[in-house]
Amino acid sequence: MTNQAQKLAKIVGLQNDRAAVKTKFIAVTSGKGGVGKTTISANLGWLLAQKGHRVGLLDADIGLANLDVMLGVKPEKTILNLMRGECGVEDILMQIDKTLWLIPGESGGDILKFGDQFALERFYEEIKKLDYLDYLVIDTGAGIGESVQTFLAAADETLIVTTPDPAAITDAYAMLKVLSASRKRLLMIMNQTQSEKESEQVFGKIVKVAAKNIPSVELRLLGQLPRDNDVARSVRGRYLFSKTSGGSGARLSAIADKLLEFMERGVLETKEGSGFSGFFKRLLTQF
Repeated sequence: MTNQAQKLAKIVGLQNDRAAVKTKFIAVTSGKGGVGKTTISANLGWLLAQKGHRVGLLDADIGLANLDVMLGVKPEKTILNLMRGECGVEDILMQIDKTLWLIPGESGGDILKFGDQFALERFYEEIKKLDYLDYLVIDTGAGIGESVQTFLAAADETLIVTTPDPAAITDAYAMLKVLSASRKRLLMIMNQTQSEKESEQVFGKIVKVAAKNIPSVELRLLGQLPRDNDVARSVRGRYLFSKTSGGSGARLSAIADKLLEFMERGVLETKEGSGFSGFFKRLLTQF
């Protein structure tokens, strides 16, 4: 049996050994770069997998896809190759852990403007093979650009990562204003904080300003992560800090538990069109 056939058999086997799943799509974003968005995306995905879920990580940072670097892998093909019909989903899927897979993105390639309708229909059928996943964590680009907004609009829920830095707070608020037009609720993670008190104070100020100017949106703080040398070392060393760091790893695990609690209670918003093909149709039909 070829390697491709073995990979496909494994994917099909995972599909067949369980009841139908409604995948939840979670976009992780930030108002500016350098606040730890990709690090949190990767570690959050790993923690969700450790809690018994089947999780995909999609690198959607158009032009700067680097989840593969964070995870210490080197993809040969990306989702753009799949969209062009150059390969099957088994050729791009990279297993990171027992129930964690990476869907590599395309650095410098804008997958959102790929317009071959025949190829897209074939892609929709191919991507259905991933419908066995419980969650897809999407690492978007930073800022409020068109491609970022497209992914956020297609996702079920959005997590905004920011830090206490004034510039990061300003950009996070700009993100809130843009998303308030289409979202009733947004979740936030405060990263690189000096203390829990600082996190609560900064978040309180954001909520106060938001309540005056964008009262239609509900903002919830999932938790905070302190400045941590272990996290910085993990980024340089290309490994997941949640595997080794008791402090920040435990805090992010608690954030993951809180997120799961929202989902299990049915609190999160759900978009029409279930599964991966539905998600990508919502995504790509906006162009």
